[in-house]
Amino acid sequence: MTLRDAKVGKFYVVKKVNGKGPLKRRIMDMGITKNTTIYIRKVAPLGDPVQINIRSYELTIRREDAELIEIEEMTVGEA
Repeated sequence: MTLRDAKVGKFYVVKKVNGKGPLKRRIMDMGITKNTTIYIRKVAPLGDPVQINIRSYELTIRREDAELIEIEEMTVGEA
């Protein structure tokens, strides 16, 4: 599952950041790294962009970048 497929109001854990070179580095510089918890705050009406909470700040990410981030839904008790 990727960040693009995530549902609003749920918590997820980053499993892998795909991409190469500067694009992957830019995503990781925003704080999106393996095993980081993400909360999906909002999704724009047409699905682009996605607003998330990560590492105590809000971040808005484009759909193309969200497709590169593999996530897994957190179960109750993990948070």
